[in-house]
Amino acid sequence: MNVVFDFGAVLFTWRPAELLSRHFPQRAASAPQAARLAQAVFGHADWHQFDRGVLSIDAVVTRTAARLGLDPGALTGLVESIADHLVPMQASLALLAQLRSLRERHADAPKLYFLSNMPVPYARTLAQRHAFLQWFDGGIFSGDVQLSKPDPVIYALLESRYALAPTRTIFIDDMPANVQVAQARGWQGIQFESAQQVQAQLLRYGLALLP
Repeated sequence: MNVVFDFGAVLFTWRPAELLSRHFPQRAASAPQAARLAQAVFGHADWHQFDRGVLSIDAVVTRTAARLGLDPGALTGLVESIADHLVPMQASLALLAQLRSLRERHADAPKLYFLSNMPVPYARTLAQRHAFLQWFDGGIFSGDVQLSKPDPVIYALLESRYALAPTRTIFIDDMPANVQVAQARGWQGIQFESAQQVQAQLLRYGLALLP
């Protein structure tokens, strides 16, 4: 069995509305305003191109600031600080540690992989800061391959790169569209809500985890 993790909002905190409130308090003065501005920044094609590694950090700042009338300096500060706000979620990290421990006890325990929409600068920072990323048997960052979820091609690339059998692969992601594409490929899909919920669903697939 293989278990594939998303990173943002699954293993690492990702609270875009809070970031916008902090850097643009007047434009994101209320929770609804912050949510709308976060969608306008991070849900746009420009950011998706940054995710895929086909748009530079300077270019995404310039385009986004012009499109939304945001101060370029403040937006640069936000974009450059994002890696500092990608903090490990302790319950999810504990779940990952249990899976790693299972690997150490049983030769046929599941292998661990990741599939993350992550721009190259943030991916490199996470790899430098967090030794637990070495627990993974492999994975793909979108910025490294110029592909991103939910494009089925990036799922196929993970399969081929690591010889993953779809029917023996479990995918954990917070975005319904990303989970649905995995399921369409024959993977088992879990939409992340909490580490406890994921652990309960892994049990249904025969993965009994102990502290």
